[in-house]
Amino acid sequence: MHRIFRPIPVESLKLLVFDLDGTLIDSAQDLCNSVNAALTHVGRETLPDPLVAGYVGNGAPMLMRRALAHGSGVTPDRVDEELQARAYAYFLGYYREHKLDFTYAYDGVIEALAALRALHDQKGGRAMAVLTNKPVRPAQGICEGLGMAGYFLHVYGGDSFKTKKPDPEGLRSLMEETGATPEETVMIGDSKVDVQVARNAGTWSLGCAFGFGPQNLMETPPDVVVDSAAEWTTVLSPVKIGS
Repeated sequence: MHRIFRPIPVESLKLLVFDLDGTLIDSAQDLCNSVNAALTHVGRETLPDPLVAGYVGNGAPMLMRRALAHGSGVTPDRVDEELQARAYAYFLGYYREHKLDFTYAYDGVIEALAALRALHDQKGGRAMAVLTNKPVRPAQGICEGLGMAGYFLHVYGGDSFKTKKPDPEGLRSLMEETGATPEETVMIGDSKVDVQVARNAGTWSLGCAFGFGPQNLMETPPDVVVDSAAEWTTVLSPVKIGS
């Protein structure tokens, strides 16, 4: 069931931008396995999966920093740089090989994307894209591997621009490429990072309470919150599909 805090003018939307981890896909197990493999590689103890999953959202380098900082008495920004470099390099290599071991699209995602594409084909004027803080190569590989890449004009990652979400650079770039204004754009994601990037770019925001970040999603309330991907079609369609 969705909750509306500020109605999105869906009839005027031209650009739908999706987060990836915790929004389109459940990648938690593969991320946790990769982080723990990297921790083992540098001689650190592994961490519980729920703890690692809670560190997701600000990009892979920060994910590794947070894992290395846990229990060490230092903050993530004070982690030894040589240690971070070794652990992060191993994490990236391991994750590239294992990114689809357990990762899957959430229930209703493919159907919702197909319905939203059908609306685009019927009415025209809309584009869909992915903007994630995950490195772009594995992000693109996952979208291709799960059969959803074809729905998106672009799949941009945390290394596609000089900055990551919540900096608005990536979202503004997508708006420029598609000719959409902030009023015509909605950012769809599962954490406060996605709401913050929407606010920073002046766009609408749709929060996904089923993802990785429900514990912080409401710290900066999105305009609309849904409990399943299946609700995207209802919330983002100005007309009934097929009418």
